[in-house]
Amino acid sequence: MPTHPLIPCLRYQNAPAAIDFLCAAFGFRRHAVYADDQDPNLIHHAQLTLGDGMVMLGSARPGPTTDAYRWKTAAEAGGVTACVYIVVDHLDAHHDRARAAGAEIVTPPHDNEGYPGRGYHARDPEGNSWSFGTYDPWAPL
Repeated sequence: MPTHPLIPCLRYQNAPAAIDFLCAAFGFRRHAVYADDQDPNLIHHAQLTLGDGMVMLGSARPGPTTDAYRWKTAAEAGGVTACVYIVVDHLDAHHDRARAAGAEIVTPPHDNEGYPGRGYHARDPEGNSWSFGTYDPWAPL
């Protein structure tokens, strides 16, 4: 059993640009990127890490897999139905990096209301929702 069994998966119209953005703005690192041999703009599968966490992503494209899973990008869906939350140590510096790289800041760094920690919320260029904070839900209570 993996130590981190929950890994969010996302689809992007422009997956190469999304990978570049997520690395520049949010500090992800390329763990594995599998581009199509004939078309490097088509990403079959990518794994990006941040600390001990990971997200996986790929290019949005028509076909039976997309139909079976009902995959939609945030733009195709007209919004998001989920937000990826990531625990970070240096919230203000992380926010500043994201803003400088062009992330749309939805809420600036703030104290959480009703529970410990601080957080901020951003959107990537394709409209996916990202929440970063110092609150670690796994920390002992």
